[in-house]
Amino acid sequence: MSIDCRTRRHCDRKPLDRDEVIDSLIPHALSRNAELTARGLLYKKLPPLTLMIDGRSVTLRERRGALRIEAGDASDSAAVSLDSDALSDLVQDWATTMGLAMSSRVQMTQGSFEHWIGWEPVFRALFDGRPVHEAGAITVTDREGRDLDLSRSFELDDDPDEISHFLDEAGFLHLRSVFSEDEMAAVSADLDAALARARPDDGASWWAGDSTGAQQAVRVLFFDEQSAALSALLKDGRLGWLSKVAGDNFSGCTEGSGWLGAEGLIKPLDIKTGLSDLPWHKDCGQGRHSYCCNSLTVGISVTGANEHSGALGVVPGSHRANVQSAGKDDSLDLPAIKLVTQIGDLTVHCSDTLHRAYPPIERPRKVIYTGFRQALMEGDIIEEVSVEKQRAARAQLTNVQERIAGAGVKTQATECLK
Repeated sequence: MSIDCRTRRHCDRKPLDRDEVIDSLIPHALSRNAELTARGLLYKKLPPLTLMIDGRSVTLRERRGALRIEAGDASDSAAVSLDSDALSDLVQDWATTMGLAMSSRVQMTQGSFEHWIGWEPVFRALFDGRPVHEAGAITVTDREGRDLDLSRSFELDDDPDEISHFLDEAGFLHLRSVFSEDEMAAVSADLDAALARARPDDGASWWAGDSTGAQQAVRVLFFDEQSAALSALLKDGRLGWLSKVAGDNFSGCTEGSGWLGAEGLIKPLDIKTGLSDLPWHKDCGQGRHSYCCNSLTVGISVTGANEHSGALGVVPGSHRANVQSAGKDDSLDLPAIKLVTQIGDLTVHCSDTLHRAYPPIERPRKVIYTGFRQALMEGDIIEEVSVEKQRAARAQLTNVQERIAGAGVKTQATECLK
């Protein structure tokens, strides 16, 4: 069993100029996937899309059951302006529609921002041949073919085949009592100290504002470097066995130059702005699904979470659905559930599983996020990027809502993230 769904290698990505994409890549993709793409576009009831790239415009629209490319813009389309580099990243799945917005690389010039986000799975149908998800296309079943009990949780000594099947079908796991309360208390104390040391301009934390406008640190990046207690747990066999749970060749997030390690989060009450209680999204939502998915994201419940303290929400089976990766599409028929955890439990989700953080309403909660990534495909090579550059890019996400709003009408961009 495997959750590896990669179709691209890092080393095969290359810069594509505007005319190469428009005159060669898109026509070639249409020759293979025009009908498949048009079906998804019609199912999602999206308008045509005009792409304006460095002085040249083309419009993608459905005609007689197939997607077509036409020269020029159109009054009935949504329209965006982007440069050749952004277009190159989009067609190669290096950046999604939302990823370009998050990095201020696209600008809506006509229509609704939500239409631009909605086009993401349509692009994946066009360039990757992945059908846009339709109601009823995905079932989540046990090994006997019955409906899977989505409330099920596991312990470390449970049948590994059952655990692996559950992850493969549902895209998530809830593992009980992995770490002790004393171990979590030590991590919690280290997190409190790190939050107290954090500063808005330190390049190693995310900040959010409450209803009074007061800003507070809500996420400590590279937290494993500040916590000896956590660093020890990341090397513990109780966590390391997850690298084999899916039958794939995973490596730990703390291994390798430049990897982001573990992040410490607090979910305070009364947060109104900033990235604290993240809305529905996929971890590949900024791009690179076909290069990296599925990796595994692991949440270590430092305080536990329930209906009143902001439990993690997941959409079972969504890791197998080509849906928009930012916000929860109204056409998505898969139900969402909340994972209620105790101190020391783990949650695990695939990078392509739709999930969110619900805001706490009675007490805050603390959680650590780390994970495992797929080993490189045969012959693949990753371009060296300095640790400093990776860290700076991660830190800049603290004010990403401002950049997203800058790509379209502010209210539309904000609504798209709910």
